[in-house]
Amino acid sequence: MRKAELVASVGGCVLVVAALVIIWAARLSIPRALYVSELGAEGMPTAKWFQAALLLIVVGGSAIAWAGRRVRSKARVLRAWAPAVSLWIACGLFLFASQVTCTAGCPLPYGDSFNLQDFLHTLAAVLAFAAACWAMLQSSFAQNHRVLAIFSRATGIAVAVIAGTGGLLSLFRYQVAFGSQLEFVATTLAIAWLVVFGSVLAARLATHQLQEPVG
Repeated sequence: MRKAELVASVGGCVLVVAALVIIWAARLSIPRALYVSELGAEGMPTAKWFQAALLLIVVGGSAIAWAGRRVRSKARVLRAWAPAVSLWIACGLFLFASQVTCTAGCPLPYGDSFNLQDFLHTLAAVLAFAAACWAMLQSSFAQNHRVLAIFSRATGIAVAVIAGTGGLLSLFRYQVAFGSQLEFVATTLAIAWLVVFGSVLAARLATHQLQEPVG
């Protein structure tokens, strides 16, 4: 079982890193400001690549969550379920968002151009991000994982502030270009946290594998 968990954590990290590379390659190929979801909008040349990146995050994140299903928070309010459950919820919502994309231009959640498809995609993406942030918050109080706890606390605060600021700028149509940059930074930090989560698990599992023959 430990060996399978090691493979899942390492493999999950590889898939998630590949997804981050695809997202940034897609972003750099578009010479204008845009928010993350617009990479997958109908008619965009990056749509298929962005869909593939989301699916890689879904598969890789689910694998990492399975490997880390024993990680629990020591904070009473946060330990109703494991961070792994929050990650699985986020992955399920990202899977939905990858199949129900926003329409051309990814209209803001108000106005005549905003329709049911945009609403469903936006809702799924926001809830997925919220579930991932909740997993970070849970992990910031992880038992017996000091490095993971410290990194999760710092990343969780940074992602919440940066993503929140970017979202507000988008809603108020103010400094949209800067807001889109903030969203990409927040997305990068969130994906990086998932890689660190998987890497911490892999390191512990690898150490355990090495110690078993000695024991």
